[in-house]
Amino acid sequence: MIKDRTALKEGEHHPAALDALAYVNALDFQTLCVLRESFASCAIDGNRMAEICGGTLQRVMDGEGVGERYILGLAWYIRNMDEVKEAQDE
Repeated sequence: MIKDRTALKEGEHHPAALDALAYVNALDFQTLCVLRESFASCAIDGNRMAEICGGTLQRVMDGEGVGERYILGLAWYIRNMDEVKEAQDE
């Protein structure tokens, strides 16, 4: 039987998840704190993205485990925020 090599195996993590975690962990503590507070502020108003990203960031900062889709989503959102800021600064 030929297996679909493009599908993740049962229990296999997405290969980019470790890169996403490394990306978030490479941010300096001050940046992490600013992000955490920004997410918390937006989450108060019911922003679902901020609720999820804020919770994920807090778990990462606390050294707790996070699911791969959570860390991938957090890293992607932070990266997009950086790109928007850079575009505005130009």
